[in-house]
Amino acid sequence: MEKDIEIQAAVFRRLLAHLDNRKDVQNIELMNLAGFCRNCFSKWTVAEAEKLGVTVDIDDAREQVYGMPYSEWKEKHQLPATKEQLAKFNELNKK
Repeated sequence: MEKDIEIQAAVFRRLLAHLDNRKDVQNIELMNLAGFCRNCFSKWTVAEAEKLGVTVDIDDAREQVYGMPYSEWKEKHQLPATKEQLAKFNELNKK
C-alpha cells in the first residue's frame, strides 16, 4: 500500500511537470476536452486535505500546481479564451 501511494504521488508530480512543460495548452482547452484543468487540481488538493483534517490555502495549492503564484502564471501564460472556446465551455457546463 505504501509503495502504491508513492507511485501515485510520483505519477501526479510527473503529470504536473508535463503540464508545466505544456504551458501552451490553455486551461479552457483542457476543460473542454477532458473536463478538468490545472485549477481543478488546486481545488481537489484543498478538498482532499480538508477530508484529512488539514487546511491548505487555495493560493498555496495553486502555487504547487502552477509552480509559481497563479497571478504570475496567468500574466505570463494564459491567453484570452476565444469566443468558440467559451461557447463550447458554456455548452458543456450547462446545468
